[in-house]
Amino acid sequence: MNTLRLLALTLLALGALLVVSLAHTQSVSADGLVIIDCPTVTHPPPPPPCPPNARCIPPEIRGNCPAYLRVKNHNVTVTIENQIARTKIDQVFVNDSDDQLEGTYIFPLPDDAAISDFAMYVDGVRLEGKVLDREQAREIYEGIVRRQRDPALLEYIGRGAFQARIFPIAPHTEKRVDISYAQILKADNGLVKYVYPLSTEKFSPQPLGSVSVNIDLKSPAALKAIYSPTHNVSVSRENDFRARIGYEDANVKPDRDFVLYYSVSEDTIGATLLTYKPDAVSDGFFLLLVNPKVQVEQQQVVAKDVILVLDTSGSMQGEKIIQARNAAKFVLNQLQPNDRFSVITFATGIISYAPGKLSPASERGDAIRFVDNIAASGSTNINRSLLEAMAIADKTRPTIVIFLTDGLPTVDETNTERIIENVKRETSSNVRLFTFGVGDDVNTLLLDSLAERHRGASAYVRPGENIEETVSGFYAKVSTPVLSDLQIDFGGIATYDTYPFPLPDLFAGTQLVIAGRYKNGGATTITLRGNLNNRAQSYAFQDLNFKTALTSAQQGDEFIAPLWATRKIGYLLAQIRLRGENKEAVDEIVALAIRYGIVTPYTSFLIQEDADVLSQEGRTSAGSSVQQNAPPPSAAPTSGADAVQKSQANKALQDANAAPSASDGKVKHAGDKAFILRNGVWTDTTFVPEKMTTTKIVFGSTQYFDLLRQHPEWYKYVALGEKVIFVVSGVAYEVTL
Repeated sequence: MNTLRLLALTLLALGALLVVSLAHTQSVSADGLVIIDCPTVTHPPPPPPCPPNARCIPPEIRGNCPAYLRVKNHNVTVTIENQIARTKIDQVFVNDSDDQLEGTYIFPLPDDAAISDFAMYVDGVRLEGKVLDREQAREIYEGIVRRQRDPALLEYIGRGAFQARIFPIAPHTEKRVDISYAQILKADNGLVKYVYPLSTEKFSPQPLGSVSVNIDLKSPAALKAIYSPTHNVSVSRENDFRARIGYEDANVKPDRDFVLYYSVSEDTIGATLLTYKPDAVSDGFFLLLVNPKVQVEQQQVVAKDVILVLDTSGSMQGEKIIQARNAAKFVLNQLQPNDRFSVITFATGIISYAPGKLSPASERGDAIRFVDNIAASGSTNINRSLLEAMAIADKTRPTIVIFLTDGLPTVDETNTERIIENVKRETSSNVRLFTFGVGDDVNTLLLDSLAERHRGASAYVRPGENIEETVSGFYAKVSTPVLSDLQIDFGGIATYDTYPFPLPDLFAGTQLVIAGRYKNGGATTITLRGNLNNRAQSYAFQDLNFKTALTSAQQGDEFIAPLWATRKIGYLLAQIRLRGENKEAVDEIVALAIRYGIVTPYTSFLIQEDADVLSQEGRTSAGSSVQQNAPPPSAAPTSGADAVQKSQANKALQDANAAPSASDGKVKHAGDKAFILRNGVWTDTTFVPEKMTTTKIVFGSTQYFDLLRQHPEWYKYVALGEKVIFVVSGVAYEVTL
């Protein structure tokens, strides 16, 4: 029997290409991502159905092709110490077919990685392999693209690779792959960058069952910024010198590498600047990370007042009131020695611990006994409870008001606008109001407006979620303020459109992420000012550089532009929701959403392939049609599950720390560009058909590869597919077949 071995891209496991070879094969190519070689089967089973959201060869082309390999899980554990990162990968993939498979495993190495050791085990047996330099890896990637017509591999041009032979994989069995390697991380202006090539999992034909990245970060110098621009990570800071970073998800197909930045400094407050300038004439984008120490001396902590305002109406009976009690006791137990507090409960009337005054932290024991005796009954008097809290607030000390309710106002003043105005009239500028809505029967417009106008934040505890966990988790972050009433002076750099706006207070162990735009550029001193126990404080950060032009070394900061756009869209949506719709805000949301591929309530048409959003006329009509068809804001529901979900969605945009990612397959991101699928072509959203003529390049031709060698920064654009239109410096290029 003659065996024809053909390379087939069936899986990039753990950031790896699994190139499979089969006996008796015929080559079948699918547009874009997955290429499968199908054996001739003597008793062919019926073709398996294509799972939802998976990229599969259509049955009419695939014929009796067996099921593909799939990734069961992908777990990454990293330790970073003294800028040496040791990465361990544990991944299980499954052969669902009736055929025995074997192939070559290719792991694209992180950019600029200095690999000191690499080992790979399959089911406990070490495999011999070799590390390929960039040129060797490029030849492999380009070779597969030429033969198998899969441009997605071009994303890894410019990287080295590790290559090893995979032992045969029996039908309907699992293979466990363990990979470990060490690398030296580089520091650039005090900022260290770690990259794990997670985006290779987008080649898996099915979503991953589970994926996780867990990092144990240690440093002999105090850690300051810890930030991922690509993934929503959790950061647990054990002290100033150690932190744990985690990312987990399930049933996903990662579409980008995992990136983590961190910096070190012995200063009380550290500042890290990242900037991106698209070209010499456009304004730039910046990201400023401000980090105080985790452990601060008592004299560096702001003495504060904490006022708990708890709903004890009848609807809070049962598990809700028990959790609310526990949350209140957690807050009381976290008070600092110089803090003061009050506990106000409200139903039809008001009952307080030590009415009309603030008590010292030393009395917390008596207050906890008061909280233990709270019972739920009566109606919901929101207006009076908040006015009672504001009446006892000391105008000379920072004050945190934690307001928790599970219902709508039912007695006293019930009009939302009048409650907001009443509270505004009685509240001094030193008060920060944080609102918690329990369940879906809350007035989200009221709670969001109160928090927004008094420089706090709103949060919602959905049915089945735990009140105690939400409130205690929040308070752990804000329990130790180190600077209030923040102001930032950027020196000689003109900045604008910065978010969040206004700036929140700064708390020990937290991170303030500020995104904005700037004109020109250059070196400057950024000065942070604020108050500490009624004393003005100032921190100067010298020799921070705003980039003045685009160079190849700046490509890594491209994520700043779509992140800034996400935050601005979140801010504009919040203003519309709280203050009403206007044409200027809607037009700006539409323009930003199309430019950066961000799906919003106003731009859900982005994912419709027949929508005309590339022409100026199409964009204008899109915004107008939304305004004409949308109900007035006053008529939109303010309570119920839909209202709570919209509030949470807006807040997620406002507080975004990672650039947007589209998982629906209709929008893709590459660098600072967004691409939408139009007539089978991945089209740059900056392409304007009526004003631009494309320069055509035939996919896979000599001209195609020559051009990419001249402009390696374009690889990320053409990697989207066989048909792509992208715009660089006003010139449109079209990749065609």
